[in-house]
Amino acid sequence: MLEWAEDVLRRYHSLSKPITQQLKPLYDWIFVPPTLWPFNLHDVLTDCLAALEKGKRLNSRQRLLIDLLPEPPGENICAAVADHEHHVHKGTYENLVKTQAKYSQNELAITTNPELRRQWTRIKTAFNVQAYRDHKGVIRRTMGTERNLRPSFSINSRRRDDLFRAVFDAFCLRWNLYGMQNDEPLLLKFAVNLTPYGTMIHIPAYWSFDPKRDIRWDAIAKLHRIRVPGRQGAALAENLAQRMKDAEKLRRLDKEAFRLGLKGEKKHEFLCAGLGWDIRTSPKRLTRLRKEFGSR
Repeated sequence: MLEWAEDVLRRYHSLSKPITQQLKPLYDWIFVPPTLWPFNLHDVLTDCLAALEKGKRLNSRQRLLIDLLPEPPGENICAAVADHEHHVHKGTYENLVKTQAKYSQNELAITTNPELRRQWTRIKTAFNVQAYRDHKGVIRRTMGTERNLRPSFSINSRRRDDLFRAVFDAFCLRWNLYGMQNDEPLLLKFAVNLTPYGTMIHIPAYWSFDPKRDIRWDAIAKLHRIRVPGRQGAALAENLAQRMKDAEKLRRLDKEAFRLGLKGEKKHEFLCAGLGWDIRTSPKRLTRLRKEFGSR
């Protein structure tokens, strides 16, 4: 049982099956590692349950959201991602990065630098830093984002919180930090992270990158490929384009064969001739083509 989701799962199972069936996609996604969640599914499921428990219906926007959710990843993908999450939580990337000496060298340089200590003391004098620490005593800088598109980039220097964030970000930029834990600097690590949309590789600005020696490309490729549905490439792309053309032609030929009343072998010969295929082609190939592109 997922302890953090125990309450919402209990509430889900307390309702009748016809009611909960409409929430089944959300329910299935709760068991997927949060790394792969496109948004907070727990919050959405909680809100939907609250409405149904009051005898209300889901509104059209909630139904749209549920309908647009893809099928959750399979068990093998979830297991691999959960294992990766475990390493990320501990801040260990040794299974993906080879050269830890570069990190250790720079970590020693900043932890023994008196200028860093003096600047941190000035920050603590200017702000109540305890107010910004989490339960582990960590203050994190503003996170970088995909393609560097930042949700908010404005700073109101008259607001204490905004100004602290800007000061702390400047401090972290100067020393290549992702944050501070109590009074200890947390140096940026060479990191590989899965997101709902892809795999991000972060190379710290201080890192003298050697693509052959620093990174375990085979391990990263394996981690990334767990979500890739199949083989890809130029030849396969051309083949897909041709199959799509054939499927569209087959739809027109099927309609014409129906209009002409063709059945059995005559219909098969008509379809193969229209597609430019050998009449000895198995009917199963036509069936597969219809099935592959039937919903388009």
